[in-house]
Amino acid sequence: MYASIKKVLFSLLAISMLVSCSNKETLQTYFVDKQEVANFTTVDIPTSVVSFENANLTEEEKEAYNTIKKLNFIGFKLDETNTKTYETEKAKVASILKDEKYIDLGDFNMFGSKLELKYVGEDDVADEFIIFGSSKEYGFGVLRVLGDKMSPAKLVKFAESMNKGKVDTKQLQAITNFFK
Repeated sequence: MYASIKKVLFSLLAISMLVSCSNKETLQTYFVDKQEVANFTTVDIPTSVVSFENANLTEEEKEAYNTIKKLNFIGFKLDETNTKTYETEKAKVASILKDEKYIDLGDFNMFGSKLELKYVGEDDVADEFIIFGSSKEYGFGVLRVLGDKMSPAKLVKFAESMNKGKVDTKQLQAITNFFK
């Protein structure tokens, strides 16, 4: 009797674990799955690599920067031989980012590319900030900004300061050179 109850409980536990598992792809699993795939590059960037010593940042921009712990980047380089793969992979990322956990901060056009800004967290505190950029000329890239108690509003201002040239983005050339 004890053995049969044990088997039933074990079976119920196994079934509940299988049912609770989701086949839904996440941004993290997408990064991991594409690490070794042709036309992709992945880079983990500690914030210590990017120095803002000479930048003319406001206190709010400095606060935003100090909440950032790590940057993860994945890029897909487009060429004349992989256009269909580019469209498929770009659609996969767009589909992942449509999940309700990714809160929209806005869309921008910059340097001939489309950028989408999103975050994961609450209205005033984010755990993850995502920049998804795509270009019909170069490919696409996703930058995950991971941190502690990041303010979405402050991060947007920090991103704008980078766009205005207040920050020397030459330090991030390893990423931009991939698309050349």
